[in-house]
Amino acid sequence: MRLSSLLILFVTFASAGLLSLVAASLSADLIEDTSKSSVELELSKSGMDWAEVHAEGLQIFLAGVAPSEADRFKAISAAGRIVDAARVIDNMEVPATAAIAPPRFSVEILRNDAGISLIGLIPESAARDRLLRELQDISDSGDVADLLETADYAAPAGWSAASRFAVSALKDLPRSKISVQAGRVDVTAMADSPEQRAELEIDLARRAPNGVEVNLNISAPRPVITPFTLRLVKGGDVTRFDACSADTDKARAKILTAARAAGLEGNVDCVIGLGVPSTSWGDAVATAIRGLNELGGGTLTFSDADVTLIALMGTDQALFDRVVGELEGTLPEAFALLATLPPTPEAEDEAVAQEFTATLSPEGLVQLRGRLPNDIARDTTDSYARARFGTETVHMATRLDDTLPPTWPFRVMAGLDALSLLNNGSLIVTPEAVSVTGNTGNTETNARIAQLLAAKLSQTDHFAINVTYLEALDPLAGLPTNEECMANIQALQDEAKIAFEPGSGTLDASAAGIIDKLAEELNACPDLQIEIQGHTDSQGRESMNQALSQTRALAVLTALQERRVLTKGFLALGYGESQPIADNDTAEGREANRRIEFVRILPEEEQAEATAEEGAADAEAEAADAEAETTEAEAAPSESEAETTEADNTEATSEDTGEAAPEDATATETTDETTATEADAATDDTTADAPASEADAAADTGADAGSDETSIDNAAQEDGEETQTNDTN
Repeated sequence: MRLSSLLILFVTFASAGLLSLVAASLSADLIEDTSKSSVELELSKSGMDWAEVHAEGLQIFLAGVAPSEADRFKAISAAGRIVDAARVIDNMEVPATAAIAPPRFSVEILRNDAGISLIGLIPESAARDRLLRELQDISDSGDVADLLETADYAAPAGWSAASRFAVSALKDLPRSKISVQAGRVDVTAMADSPEQRAELEIDLARRAPNGVEVNLNISAPRPVITPFTLRLVKGGDVTRFDACSADTDKARAKILTAARAAGLEGNVDCVIGLGVPSTSWGDAVATAIRGLNELGGGTLTFSDADVTLIALMGTDQALFDRVVGELEGTLPEAFALLATLPPTPEAEDEAVAQEFTATLSPEGLVQLRGRLPNDIARDTTDSYARARFGTETVHMATRLDDTLPPTWPFRVMAGLDALSLLNNGSLIVTPEAVSVTGNTGNTETNARIAQLLAAKLSQTDHFAINVTYLEALDPLAGLPTNEECMANIQALQDEAKIAFEPGSGTLDASAAGIIDKLAEELNACPDLQIEIQGHTDSQGRESMNQALSQTRALAVLTALQERRVLTKGFLALGYGESQPIADNDTAEGREANRRIEFVRILPEEEQAEATAEEGAADAEAEAADAEAETTEAEAAPSESEAETTEADNTEATSEDTGEAAPEDATATETTDETTATEADAATDDTTADAPASEADAAADTGADAGSDETSIDNAAQEDGEETQTNDTN
């Protein structure tokens, strides 16, 4: 009975355990299937059908080949949204990717008054240090903000040419932003005037290297025109602008079209500026010009919104009334028209004699004659003229006339202002008009006089301008070119030599005259860059001569600076005895070798062209020499035949060219003699200098090393002693 009870209990527990195992197994299978199907569904929704899902217990295994590393990460994240991320096991693979493409190299260069800044990515092989040094030389303040990064990749094609062009362009653009890419340069800059903008665009386009795309966006500020002035004169067969202003390109086109229809010929510069009194300026001016043309001639003046129309004397009154009436009705509201038809003079009267004249001579002398209303006006005119032209240059000879118009003094002052803008000329003030005539060396003087008179005279005061531009009076047109300056400097050196005290870097008193002339010539060429070279003879030690030549070159540079020469682009270098131009064995030769030379420093572009031409010439010469040697070797089997051939050639040359052969023979003999002489001189120098060199070496070895200053002083003394013995330095 007892055994039966135990058996029942054992069977019960065994059954319960078996049922638990079956239930656990079923539960695990259910969990695995549920997790697997849920993860597969989530991956399918995300478009990742390439992923394979396996479940083992509570763990989810992801397998398959992911298109990319990003896709692999997305698959893990999607599975982690269904089950605990700790249960996700990554067994996925990612195919090997191609080599990483090089980055896009680019640089932004910004230049303004504060300095230069750079930002961007450049190749590691792009000579970053050299680029920074070049930009420091360009910067006015020397400040360069370096925000560049580098990448260890080869420079792409076109990068070097683009970067070189960008640095070259930056020199001429003090306010600019330049973007550099491989084979492309974008330039955004500000010019001081439209003329400078045009010059920069032409110059940069010409300098653009082959294979580099250059995009230019250069703007120029518009000038402020006060008053906003336009003056058109039409008389007979001549139609001209004394002054032309417009606010937009569209307005300028309207004005010029109307003026050409009225008889204007040739190219006319109508300035686009700021300060226009109305946005309808172009329409108003074009309408008024058409009215003037319909009248047959006269003078049309716009000063801001004031419009003055003066018809030709003798114009039909009915025509004048009709045209003026139409203009008053069609001009925009902002403009006020004053139209005048001069009456026909029936006879000379006393009013004709009422005039004031002022003449300005080419020497600057001013003569004031004619009539003024009272003593106050006379004293004021005299003081004003002396303030304008100089105290010692004005001569006053005027009479008083109290019948003159009230505006007479103001018209005289305005006319004197206009006369002061000329190199020479005359001013005539009458009750009818103010007339300015003369010559100038400035192409803008006509417009400036028109603006000045329009601003200072009333709307009822008429004025006439007849100013001629003469290139001979233009100070900029008369400046010599750099080549002419160098020729003049060479001519001055041929006339007189820059002398120094014997054995010293101090200029001799006799050098003051030639230095003064050189300074005057250099001041006329402010853009010229030169190298001042110092040279000595071979007397004394080489190190001594090198130091002395450097000191003398610096002495000349200092003397030019004391004479207010701009020496920003100058270099002073000493070459010692390394570049003789004559034989150092004679007193005359040593005197010629002791010299100062001025050598022009060419811009980079010209220097590159000269180097390329010189290299091509050398290559051609080498090829010609090689061909000549080959031909000579083939054509000369023996010495006797060579001599016979040479004699025949000499006779043939003499017969064909007359005296050419004897001259060539003389040149050959001279060359041979010169070569022999130089060889003998070199042998003599070597023989003579050897003991001295050994003695110097022994002295240098046995003596303590002195300071550089003592060595230079001793060298200068030695050179001075030798110079005094042989020749004057």
